[in-house]
Amino acid sequence: MVNNEQIRFGIIGAGNIAGVHIQTLAHIPEAAITAITDVYQPLAEQRAREHGIPVVHPSYEKLLEDPDVDAVIVAVPNKYHATIAVAALQAGKHVLLEKPMALNAAEAKKILLTHRQTNLTLMMAHQQRWEWSSLQVKEQVDKGALGHIYNAKTGWMRRKGIPGWGTWFTRMDQSGGGPLIDLGVHMIDLSLHLMGNPKPLTVFGTTFAEFGPKKRGIGTWGTPNWEGFYDVEDLSTALIKCDNGSTLSLDVSWAAHAEYMDGKPFVYLMGSEGGASLRDAKGMLFSEVDDQKHEVQLAVPENDEGSRVRMARHFIECVREGKEPLTSALSGYTNSLILEAIYESSRTGAAVTLEWDI
Repeated sequence: MVNNEQIRFGIIGAGNIAGVHIQTLAHIPEAAITAITDVYQPLAEQRAREHGIPVVHPSYEKLLEDPDVDAVIVAVPNKYHATIAVAALQAGKHVLLEKPMALNAAEAKKILLTHRQTNLTLMMAHQQRWEWSSLQVKEQVDKGALGHIYNAKTGWMRRKGIPGWGTWFTRMDQSGGGPLIDLGVHMIDLSLHLMGNPKPLTVFGTTFAEFGPKKRGIGTWGTPNWEGFYDVEDLSTALIKCDNGSTLSLDVSWAAHAEYMDGKPFVYLMGSEGGASLRDAKGMLFSEVDDQKHEVQLAVPENDEGSRVRMARHFIECVREGKEPLTSALSGYTNSLILEAIYESSRTGAAVTLEWDI
C-alpha cells in the first residue's frame, strides 16, 4: 500500500455504531469504504445504498477475502469481537475494534497475541481519548503541571438509560455485562491514560441490578425485545489501586435514582501540583497560586473536527506508518483484565489481584 493511496475500509456490522463510523469516514479523504456486511443482509444493503458502498458481502468471512479491503471496522455485538478480530488479523487486515475488546480477558488475550504475531495495526475505538478537552488535559499532565496524580474519580451515570432491553445488550452471554462493560470501559481507559498509565494491581468492586429485571429504567438506544431477558447489572462501583500508589474510583450506571446524575461522562484528577476535571467534553484546571485558589476553563479549539474524526485519522496514520496506536491492543487487554476483576470481586466480595502474564 502506497502512502498517498486511500485506506480501503470494510465495515463488519451495519448497526447504529457502524453508521457513526461510516459518517465519520465520509469526512476523511484518505479513507474509502469499499465493502460492508451484516448478518441481517437487508440492513447492510440499506447502508450501502445510503452511502454509496460498492460491495455488500454475505458474511464477514467473504469480506475478509476481499483484496480491495485494507482495514476493517468491527462493529458487532461484543460476543463476536474476538472471533472476528482474530480472523481479520490472520487474513492480513488492519483492525479498528469497537469496545470492549472482548467478552473477557482470555478472549482479549487471544486478540493481543494474534496482533503481536501478525504485526498489523489493531486499535481500540475509544473516542473519549480524542475529545479536545482530554487532549488538553493530557498535554498538561505530560508537562508535569499536575505533578503526581495520586487519586482520580470517574464515571458515567445515567438515571434512565438501559439500552435495547431484552436484546444482546442485556444478555451476559452476548454482551459480557451491563454499564460496566458498556460505559465503564471508556472511563477506565481514559482515566488511566490521563493518569500516565500506571499499572493496575488490585481491584475491589460491586455490581447491582435493581432496575433491569423489573423492566424499569429503559432508555432510548436500541429497540427493546420484551420477549427477551435481562441478566446484567445496571450499576457498578469499583476502586482500582495502581503500582505507583494511586487510586481510581469508578461509578457507572444505566439507571439509578439520584439527583446529581445528568448522564454525562466525567473524570476528576487530583495531583500534587494541580488538578483537572472533565465533564461531557468540557474541562477545567485547578491549582493554588499565591495561597489562592486558581482555576482555568479550557477553551474549545476553533473549527474542532471532533473526537471520532481525530480517532479515525490516527488509525489511518498508524496503518500507513506502522505506528503503535494510542489505544493499543495492550490497552484493550488491560481494560478487559480490570472489568473481569470487578465482576469477580462482586461475585466473591473480596479484592482481586490482577495477574499480568503478557
